[in-house]
Amino acid sequence: MIRSARPFLAVMVLAGALALGGCAAQVGPVEVTRFIAPDAPALGSGVIRVDPGPGQDGSSLEFRTFASAVGQELARVGYRQALPGETVSDSKVAVLTVERSVLQAASRGSPVSVAGLGTAGTYGSGVGLGVGINLSGRPADQVATRMQVMIQDRPGGRTLWEGRATFTVSSKSPMAQTSLGAAKLAEALFKGFPGQSGETILVK
Repeated sequence: MIRSARPFLAVMVLAGALALGGCAAQVGPVEVTRFIAPDAPALGSGVIRVDPGPGQDGSSLEFRTFASAVGQELARVGYRQALPGETVSDSKVAVLTVERSVLQAASRGSPVSVAGLGTAGTYGSGVGLGVGINLSGRPADQVATRMQVMIQDRPGGRTLWEGRATFTVSSKSPMAQTSLGAAKLAEALFKGFPGQSGETILVK
């Protein structure tokens, strides 16, 4: 009996480890939507700066991390970051808003509560969030992060381009960390910039 039980136990342990490893490694795609003003001038050139959107604490470490990630992507698509105190007549402003929320499951099979994810922007949007069930115990919390960038003319403030990127990961995932999540969202948001107006894509 002992000889027959050991192989069975080893298989079960291995299967469980593979299942848990697969769940930990999975990171859902980033959902990205972009909008372009019909009469917008050529995008991807000139001087730009990143400003905090309404309700954002521009001095916080978290916001600065996201602003840095956005700035790097803006430079990659052709913009030059404005120097401190620099004034340019035809400069642009990238208005950045970041929203994070935690989806909590009280216990296995219990209803999920959602907290803190609001909406903002010119066009309005909805965000779909999914939660996986961990059969080994209480499901891990899920962290949803939403980044919005509006490129505006100055001094008029007309929105020329708007993009939103959203993803949801386990709170135990490295991608839940601000620096990694910020880089992933910014890269997805500006992939193929400026994109097709009104189109929603999934970026892995």
